[in-house]
Amino acid sequence: MNTPITRVGDKSLVPLKPHDTDMTSGKSESFSSVLKNFVEDVDNLQHNALESVEKLTTGEITDVHDVMIAVEEANTAMEFMLEIRNKIVEAYQEIMRMPV
Repeated sequence: MNTPITRVGDKSLVPLKPHDTDMTSGKSESFSSVLKNFVEDVDNLQHNALESVEKLTTGEITDVHDVMIAVEEANTAMEFMLEIRNKIVEAYQEIMRMPV
């Protein structure tokens, strides 16, 4: 789909809607609940990776690729979560530096 290029300030552009609403139910989620769900998802990925490694060592799983994929998914999710944490801490520190 091609979108035509328009001039800045064109009145025919549709304003963006906020992304804090769930499109299926129309309810908005709080930041803490989104963050909690993300941490739970990362935890589940970590447990699945550990379980896959244990199954590989016991011989229940013979495909090393599946185990490596599970481990890398968990690793990537953990790195992403740590970056989000770092950005939250940076934002907090920036707010605390603001004069009152």
